Amino acid sequence: MSLRNWSENIRFESGALHTPRTVEALQEIVRASRKVRVLGARHSFNDAAAIDGQIDVDGTQEVTGEASWAYISLEELNTPVTFDHERGTVTCSGGITYGELCMRMHAEGVALHNTASLPHITVAGACSTATHGSGDGNGNLATAVAGLEIVTADGELKTLSLEEDGETFEGSVVALGGLGVVTRMTLATQPAYSMQQYVYEDLPSAALYENFDEIMSGAYSVSLFPDWQGDKVNQVWFKHRTGLMGGRGNGEEAGLEPVDLGLPSELHGATAAATDLHPVPGFSTEGLTVQMGAPGAWHDRLHHFQIDSTPASGDELQTEYFVPRRYAVPAVQAVEGLRHRFKGMLWISEIRTVAADRLWLSQSYGTPTVGIHFSWRKNWPAVREAMPLVEEALAPFEVRPHWGKLFTISPEAVQAAYPRMDDFRALLESMDPDGKFRNGYLDRFIFG
Repeated sequence: MSLRNWSENIRFESGALHTPRTVEALQEIVRASRKVRVLGARHSFNDAAAIDGQIDVDGTQEVTGEASWAYISLEELNTPVTFDHERGTVTCSGGITYGELCMRMHAEGVALHNTASLPHITVAGACSTATHGSGDGNGNLATAVAGLEIVTADGELKTLSLEEDGETFEGSVVALGGLGVVTRMTLATQPAYSMQQYVYEDLPSAALYENFDEIMSGAYSVSLFPDWQGDKVNQVWFKHRTGLMGGRGNGEEAGLEPVDLGLPSELHGATAAATDLHPVPGFSTEGLTVQMGAPGAWHDRLHHFQIDSTPASGDELQTEYFVPRRYAVPAVQAVEGLRHRFKGMLWISEIRTVAADRLWLSQSYGTPTVGIHFSWRKNWPAVREAMPLVEEALAPFEVRPHWGKLFTISPEAVQAAYPRMDDFRALLESMDPDGKFRNGYLDRFIFG
């Protein structure tokens, strides 16, 4: 098997790839294997999903595994999408993508509270790493999870829910694949809603720092896109929630009328865009969700990319760091102070806000956060030198790295950033005492 992640900087060659069609077949694979890891959309940029956990990001290391090591993909698992309108939930396969799930949900007249920028990532993979969208009032994607079905190390099925399992459930949602194979997930839904998206250009940095809270609370979801090469934020994306869909679905939203939000042509020195824009200057806007205030359904605006347009380029490496919201301005200023180190090596950054939650390994556990994301050009030596500089600049602000992206923060510092780390470690040991789902990544950052 020769399989790589989306960015092709990680290889998965230390085990056979299995694509079971039934939960029963999956259980047999897990029982027969000594080591197991699940591959979703393979959008992690580090070795979180790799069995051996020793693969160099430059792809130069030879990797061999044992016959009893197994990678599992859930893309062919036959698990129907079911709705419980009375309880306001949807249950789906852990391997379904957000794009497919969102279309199914919208046809049923229901929605999620938020989505990530990319629709092709899988639900289980995104939730297990606390992947997020944006919005002051919006928790990360894992906060929608109300129930889990997991194939454990002995091949048995275990169900968990917030209702029945309380704190144990709060430790099981963001679990980095360490508890078992998540076959089914139950998510909270809400009535489908409409949105309009607007973009502003060239927000002066000084205005951002003076009005950070006002700007980030200016819409249901807000994203800042700086390249750090001038005293400005290149673009600000406002995604406004404008009303309920009234049971519309299956494309009926085409007749929606735009809502006049009374938005100004200038906002704190930024000007309203005159045409659709890509976050990266010079890139085509084909495949992006519609801007310029055109009304559409929630899933056609919350993503940055359209559901039927998976970004083809993997020519990047990604890092992202979270700091408590109270440190937002000094943290962003600290990063801006490194602008001379970013020239020529960064595609774009994105700054988003995430509401606080109670999930043990969520980067927003116990505090609302600001995520500072970097999409680097694919130059590993340069990125490897830049990451410690960013991490040092953010160290005074209780920084936590994204679990699925590149970072050089020490395992000791990562563990110290999570008050429930000891509880999570104990949960992993109780669910998987022989370490069937453990890999080098978990050994480093959870067990140290």
